[in-house]
Amino acid sequence: MPAQHLTPQQNAHVREQFASMRREKKARHRDIAIALEISEGELIAAHAGAAASENNCLLRATCLRAEWPDIMAAVESLGEVMALTRNASCVHEKTGSYSKLSHNNHVGLVLAGEIDLRIFYQQWAFGFAVTEQTGSGEERSEQKSLQFYDATGTAIHKIFIKPQSNVEAYEAMVARFAAVEQQTGIPTKDTAEKMLELADKDIDVAGFRQAWASLRDTHDFFGLMKKYAVTRTQALRLADAQFVQRVDVSSCQDLLQAAAADAVPVMVFTGNVGMIQIHSGPVSKIAKMGPWVNVLDPRFNLHLREDHIASAWIVKKPTTDGLVTSLELFDADGETIAMFFGERKPGKPELCEWRALIDNLLSESQTCAA
Repeated sequence: MPAQHLTPQQNAHVREQFASMRREKKARHRDIAIALEISEGELIAAHAGAAASENNCLLRATCLRAEWPDIMAAVESLGEVMALTRNASCVHEKTGSYSKLSHNNHVGLVLAGEIDLRIFYQQWAFGFAVTEQTGSGEERSEQKSLQFYDATGTAIHKIFIKPQSNVEAYEAMVARFAAVEQQTGIPTKDTAEKMLELADKDIDVAGFRQAWASLRDTHDFFGLMKKYAVTRTQALRLADAQFVQRVDVSSCQDLLQAAAADAVPVMVFTGNVGMIQIHSGPVSKIAKMGPWVNVLDPRFNLHLREDHIASAWIVKKPTTDGLVTSLELFDADGETIAMFFGERKPGKPELCEWRALIDNLLSESQTCAA
């Protein structure tokens, strides 16, 4: 597909509108991009190159070379930062340090504990070091970050500098990985068409169900879907009832509230085509604000659009450690919004306290359906 590139005049208009909407409406980057009918990556790229020297420019962006594994390895030198991964319906924010990083071809892992990532570099297309002026007068400050986007200009991952971060290491890192030529704008591509779902009658349902019952590791589920050519939501629809049950879309808030009340540690997975970010541990402050279900803890924030949830499922997968149970949320297009598990390590059975929360959720769902 041909790449799309904003003209110099369009980029100038983007910068003007960005400054106006940030000052007057305090609008978020993604919302400004949507209002301007461009991608968020294009919004940031409009502030790169010569545009960064404009006197009234609130935001400056430095284009980074596409040396993604090396860049991620260098993030450890920054100390504590805030990692942000999102999709259209959920934002996942964790504070911590990047360490225990490894790479296998186009896949990377960060296993630092608080910062827990699965990275798919083949989807990464653009990277920027971003500095934005925030506040005014005595409250004026700068927010520094690293931001990465796919070929469509959709955000994959962001790393925000915190007061406790090593700013000198950040500046050295930007100088090290800055592209030789700093150009304004990026060439973006249209979103690829979604693969069509096969008709249920064309699926070997009996074989699929038998393979599900024979699972020994949750990671084998991806291979199972590929083997039987099913989408994720189709897999849940066709699964044996002993392993899958549909629940109310409000189950996410109910489960988080119950986990917080009973101090049950959880795992929260949120991702997109280029990144999966995981929180492992307790949750405490759960708040509903309009359509958003929020976790507002000191080192973990989650912001999830409940009105985007088209279906919610309790899913059980056999493993060598016993059944592993999750709550999985999907939007109207069948895309994964977020997944919730009880905190566990390989070789350890699922927490009894987590199963009790799930059983209560199922019981309440059955009562409401009756």
